[in-house]
Amino acid sequence: MLQLAMRITGLTEMEIESKRFTESLKPRTSGATIVALSGDLGAGKTTFVQGVAKALGLETQITSPTFVIEKIYTLEGQQFKRLIHIDAYRLKEAHELEVLGWNEIANNSENLILIEWPEKVAGLLPDGVIKIILTGVGDSREIQITYV
Repeated sequence: MLQLAMRITGLTEMEIESKRFTESLKPRTSGATIVALSGDLGAGKTTFVQGVAKALGLETQITSPTFVIEKIYTLEGQQFKRLIHIDAYRLKEAHELEVLGWNEIANNSENLILIEWPEKVAGLLPDGVIKIILTGVGDSREIQITYV
């Protein structure tokens, strides 16, 4: 297990750190690469996802999928074929994510899945999930990344 912690200030530093994080990722040989983003409302989870998306060459505006739960983006010329952004905030039980095809996307090594509010569906998350915890208010954030 490897743990990293850093303090950042502002959107530019968040973008730099999310790009650095993205560059460290490698597809798994079995199953999707899953990143679990935890933190209070406004902690910067979606902002981090936006930085990852930009680092992967997506030019579309990335917004939180709070109401639709899941958004799938096709990637071109990247090591992953799809970026899947999930916001589990509104889910009452993990089964609701299964109905959206969780097992299929989680078992595909071509997928990079970033899931906000992972504690809502903890029972579905496989071993080896990368955990990111964002804390702070205003422009200052602490980011803790745990690679298992």
